[in-house]
Amino acid sequence: MHATDLKDSGDPASVAALSVAEACGSRNPAFVQLLGLCPLLAVSGTTANALGLALATLLVLIGSNVVISLLRGALPAPARLPAQMLVIAGFTTCAMLLMQAFAFDVYERIALFVQIIVTNCIILARAEQVASRTRVGTAARDGFATGLGFALALVTLGMVREILGQGTLFVGMEQLLGESARGWAIDLGGRGLLLVGLPPGAFITAALLVALANRIFRGNRGHEPADT
Repeated sequence: MHATDLKDSGDPASVAALSVAEACGSRNPAFVQLLGLCPLLAVSGTTANALGLALATLLVLIGSNVVISLLRGALPAPARLPAQMLVIAGFTTCAMLLMQAFAFDVYERIALFVQIIVTNCIILARAEQVASRTRVGTAARDGFATGLGFALALVTLGMVREILGQGTLFVGMEQLLGESARGWAIDLGGRGLLLVGLPPGAFITAALLVALANRIFRGNRGHEPADT
């Protein structure tokens, strides 16, 4: 991340929250900063699965950023990280319950990775670097932008893998968005490439998309190393 993200002068203006353009482009948390790759690779076999996790992560990011920002003046430094983890865990539980109630079929397929959203380094990074140091509005915008950037990466990878691996697109979307989305399914013909649907295919496809993102945004980032 840029050095301005790590500055803690007490002035909210000194902390650089991500804009939507940055999060979806030159500072995308997944394809550029290489954060959150475990769930990105694991659930991106279909667009429906990818979108399900993306929406859950977006909810947790926005909610946890808002609450952590509200609590920022009430927490002593030693209690800050445990409190942040508790807040994120609470919103992760909310996301799990919502998916169980409204998209249970999708939840069954990606349950493990919804449950471990609490450990997602993207959420922890934004909580510590932005939400704990800025006003609520800024924290909420940062959570939305970061979540949207991660969702873009996740859904893009899911679409590419579904098209190449299964020869379909948007199959199963009705399980997430309701019966009106059943007609979105597209059969592109053919059986697809088996490798793309397997774990090695996830790595290969993600690597190609990361390479493309670096090719596009290399001029903006220079030789800045990715976050760890």
